[in-house]
Amino acid sequence: MTGIYKLTGTLQQYAWGGENYIPNLIQFPAQAKQTYAEWWLGAHNSSPSQIEFNGTSMPLNQFLNEHPNVVYGEKSAVKNRQVLGDELPYLLKILDVKQPLSIQLHPTKAQAEIGFAKENAQGIALTDPKRTYKDRNHKPEMMIALSDFWLLHGFKTKAKILDSLRSRHSLQALATQLETQDLRQFYTAVMQANQAQLAEWLLPILAQQNADKLPLNDPDYWVQYSQQAMNIPLDKLDAGLMCFYLFNIVEVKQGEGIFQDAGIPHAYLRGQNIELMACSDNVIRGGLTPKHVDIAELLKVIDCREVVPELIPVATENQTEFTYHTPAKDFALATIRYNPQNNLANNIQGKTQNGSILLVMQGEIALKSKTAQKDTALSTAELTLKQGQSAFICADTEYEITGMQTGYAVLAKLPE
Repeated sequence: MTGIYKLTGTLQQYAWGGENYIPNLIQFPAQAKQTYAEWWLGAHNSSPSQIEFNGTSMPLNQFLNEHPNVVYGEKSAVKNRQVLGDELPYLLKILDVKQPLSIQLHPTKAQAEIGFAKENAQGIALTDPKRTYKDRNHKPEMMIALSDFWLLHGFKTKAKILDSLRSRHSLQALATQLETQDLRQFYTAVMQANQAQLAEWLLPILAQQNADKLPLNDPDYWVQYSQQAMNIPLDKLDAGLMCFYLFNIVEVKQGEGIFQDAGIPHAYLRGQNIELMACSDNVIRGGLTPKHVDIAELLKVIDCREVVPELIPVATENQTEFTYHTPAKDFALATIRYNPQNNLANNIQGKTQNGSILLVMQGEIALKSKTAQKDTALSTAELTLKQGQSAFICADTEYEITGMQTGYAVLAKLPE
């Protein structure tokens, strides 16, 4: 079966989200004093999108279970099923990060399978807030910034960490300690520090209250900002605050991206982005969150290698179609630009090798299926999609995109 179908995402209203960005993008009315953190497009069992099929709305995971041939095309079915399984292997999100997210990382597929089986054997319900492994999958992920975006990403080089510690009087003893340890030993000691040790390190920095005078690449700024924004009590300091001195503080300019592989510690700090990941909700948290923090599991899974962040370059405006490059096998993200006034990307034609999700980020398009159907009732021939609207495009579907109003869309798919 081929064809195109209208798809509606699901909303996640986490406390760290903003109030207006996602309602304005997806075009629904915002409610007062409500946070809108994430918009999901995918088939994850915890929050599947709704697909319009044969005049009814149904969860995308149910649709895919009933029509498994729509995920993988004829040329890729055997290879991809062996590597990725039968389910839609990716999840597309829009995030609005108003307050810092938790320090976190994600497991490899092997680690996820072991952890999931172990927690099942322990009888921990999937809905239990202390559950760490929600599924058997890994969760590599990429993000593309929709605004200038700040995040933590991987350990700095040991030399840079030492410079950061030595330049702050209250942290100089830590620098001496790090000189005789590797990063894993040092990070373990910091994350297991008691309140007296955390107070000795952090209270002098928090007492300065000069965040408004500091540049955003200064760890002191984020320590002071996070403590205030997250209402962290001074007598119950969070060890996650120390990570601002250990991890790279990265600015991603609008349109640029970054890839987070398994084990790499990271935390989103501020801004809006598109996130595309393997279809998983496995998050191992290490601080800066009221959610379950599992330091023991974090220390098993964390990748303590020194990381020099590599940004994914921005697509240029004269590129009609552009696919961001990452090493991921589970997903790829492309941007498609259209401008009826100068014929840029008017009447783009293509054919999906595998099931894809298209989201209109700006403007308006007509999306037409050109693939002949034995049963035309099973396929929508044409959809008009405005900003915030989306569609699922089945594998092996020939399609045409016509720009009605200037803008761009993103297409989540598998690498070709």
